[in-house]
Amino acid sequence: MNSDTPPPAAGLTGRLQDGPARLLHEEVLAPQFAFESRHLLHHYTAVEKVLAAEYARMGLLTPAEAAAVAALLDGIGPRTLTARPDANLSDIAFAVERHVEAGLARPVPHWHVDRSRNDLQATAQVMYGRQRLAEFADALLGLGETAVRVADATRTLPMPGYTHFQAAQVITPGFHLAALSEHVLHTLGRLLHTYDGIDACPLGAGAMAGQELPWDRDRMARLLGFSRPQPHALTAVAGRRWSAELTGELSLFGSTLSRFVTDLLTWGGSEHGFLDLPDELSGISSAMPQKKNFPVLERIRGRTAHLTAFHADVLLGQRNTPFSNLVEVSKEAGTHVHQAVESALGTVRLLDGVLGRVTFRADRMREVCEREYLGGFSLANALTLTAGVPWRTAQVIAGQYVVAAARAGVPPRPGDPALLLRAAAGHGFTPADPGGLLSEAFDVTAALERLSSAGSAHPDAVAETLRAQRAGYAELAAAWARRTAARLDGAAETDRCLTGPVREGVEGASRHDI
Repeated sequence: MNSDTPPPAAGLTGRLQDGPARLLHEEVLAPQFAFESRHLLHHYTAVEKVLAAEYARMGLLTPAEAAAVAALLDGIGPRTLTARPDANLSDIAFAVERHVEAGLARPVPHWHVDRSRNDLQATAQVMYGRQRLAEFADALLGLGETAVRVADATRTLPMPGYTHFQAAQVITPGFHLAALSEHVLHTLGRLLHTYDGIDACPLGAGAMAGQELPWDRDRMARLLGFSRPQPHALTAVAGRRWSAELTGELSLFGSTLSRFVTDLLTWGGSEHGFLDLPDELSGISSAMPQKKNFPVLERIRGRTAHLTAFHADVLLGQRNTPFSNLVEVSKEAGTHVHQAVESALGTVRLLDGVLGRVTFRADRMREVCEREYLGGFSLANALTLTAGVPWRTAQVIAGQYVVAAARAGVPPRPGDPALLLRAAAGHGFTPADPGGLLSEAFDVTAALERLSSAGSAHPDAVAETLRAQRAGYAELAAAWARRTAARLDGAAETDRCLTGPVREGVEGASRHDI
């Protein structure tokens, strides 16, 4: 035995003569144990309780024995177990097993017969993944509610919309935020689909090929809140697609979210000045006292990059590995899933806080709308519809007019009818009311009112979009609530299965919330 290795964990291994080396314990096993104790332990104990209920159903444990095991499992908390190379090989599953065995008044020989850590770990991990998906969905529901509320309050405020970084048409903050809300709504639907796709219980797969006892996998899946068992034993223990799918959705969401935040950063710059944030969400320059910065927006956009990096980390950890149970895939490839979800949650919370406190400066936004020739498209439409000018020719005339007016320093409204007549005459046309055409085309308020297609920036169209989005959020919130109820119902049914005779044979077991 080496000097840095403890004695073997008696009763756990007949194959190894030494326990884990100190280096392995400190660098790998203890950190993993600490993480699982904090984040996965309650899933492990939930799985163990379902196993106890199954042993009782198969007649391998008496009701009293199953109740005794369940009581000891209920008494396990994050500070109950310790990573000990000499006692449990610094493994959470062995630690739970040892804790229960030590607490029983008499041995229960059949407990843990026909069992493997592989499907136990896979089940606890996918339960963790489902839980985090649901938490992130709840945060998105809150962000969507805020986006809809602010969009509704700002859907009548004209502001310039940009294409190719140039002022293009009149829109409103509400119109833009409704697009953000649409993205949130779409992501919520995709997350629900992802949840349902991974909502298959690995328990009962064993090490890789299935198990020998007649485990009721449908019942075990239901008790753990799953919609179904994972149908293939090898997929159950070898696949970790839930981590790739979860981080993939976070990456996709973050990529588009960064674009919306880029717009907010641009609008908040001194050249635009379209929005403002309260002092408590703002920053200053240490050297330039005139500046008010919005680093919170930079933080939000910067965090979205992490989401893609975390997803790439998961993919790289899984690629080029055999399709079997591997620590490389089950542990190392998922090392940063927790950080990915935490980063995504923090990003959403920050953006929710920003949207809830942002102020849009209607005067600055209208000022830019009125100084830019944003009615050029409307002018071309009017020339075609009222003066019979072919569409492409109308585009040329409108463009020539804008160039001439800008050179002459003529504001968009009321404009210069003579310049429009001159541009039209060059193509053989004479509009009947050039002044009226210009006044109407470059009227900022009318620019919104003219829009008539569904989904447009017209305030009423935005209101209709928001009504539909509210209905969509309500439907998705109900769907997520049903899935949460399935998890809670399964846990309650498990407890009912294990409530039998007085839980005899339990030394010091007590329930507490973990």
